[in-house]
Amino acid sequence: MKKTPAGLLAICGLVLAACQPAGGLGASGAAARGASPFAPSGPVDAEDAVDGLIVGHRLMAAREYELALKAYLRAASQHGATVDVLSAIGSANLRLGRLGQAETILRRAIEVDDRFVPAWNNLGVVLMERGAVAEAAEVFRTAFALDSGQTDAIGQNLRLALAKRGEPDYDPPKESEFSLVRRGNGRYLLLTNT
Repeated sequence: MKKTPAGLLAICGLVLAACQPAGGLGASGAAARGASPFAPSGPVDAEDAVDGLIVGHRLMAAREYELALKAYLRAASQHGATVDVLSAIGSANLRLGRLGQAETILRRAIEVDDRFVPAWNNLGVVLMERGAVAEAAEVFRTAFALDSGQTDAIGQNLRLALAKRGEPDYDPPKESEFSLVRRGNGRYLLLTNT
């Protein structure tokens, strides 16, 4: 067997090193620039952090409800107990089957802002799951009214709740247009134009 001269091995090593990215064998572009190829560790600056609500919404869409809940809790520490955060936490608990916690948090969200449609709708879903059909129908009715009937899912939820309650299907009048007439001292009377 013929021995390989040491000079030939040295040349092969130099050729291989020249083919590698800057920084030597196995160094990635990030590592060559001084960054670690691993996930960052330690504290994260507030300006570098991604909003927990956005992360939570993406995780909910990916059906990662436990991780979404953690992201929403992080958002609560960043933003406080806003109606958006509370509603999101309640929705994650609903998806996890924690109906008691979901109901409590969604009711708190409504206390913060009683015009926030998603909180009303999700509370209705929780109440339906818990068997409180009559209250769920009223909650869906409130959500439908606040939404002005623009979201089909809320209308379907209301119809389902009314059907389970044994009432006829709710169908808002389509021919009538409503107008508000002032009655003094800030009171309004709802009239139909038919």
